[in-house]
Amino acid sequence: MSVPERLRERLTALSPLEIDIQDDSALHAGHAGARDGGGHYRLYIVSAAFEGRNTVARHRLVYEAVGDMMKKEIHALAIRAVSASEAGK
Repeated sequence: MSVPERLRERLTALSPLEIDIQDDSALHAGHAGARDGGGHYRLYIVSAAFEGRNTVARHRLVYEAVGDMMKKEIHALAIRAVSASEAGK
């Protein structure tokens, strides 16, 4: 299973209404994290779990769901986490 597939699987814990994962690893070839095997990813996720939470709290929820993937498979994760009501605007 690829890293984006595993990432998507882990994020089901947040019951996402929408999720988009982009692999930007090729843009960082030669970077220290890339040399060690960790990829660079961009995440857009919409979830009711983010309602009423600030950006830091939303990112913490994402990192909790992703867990140990941040130690090896993911070197960098750019997160845009929005609530369902924000996504509808």
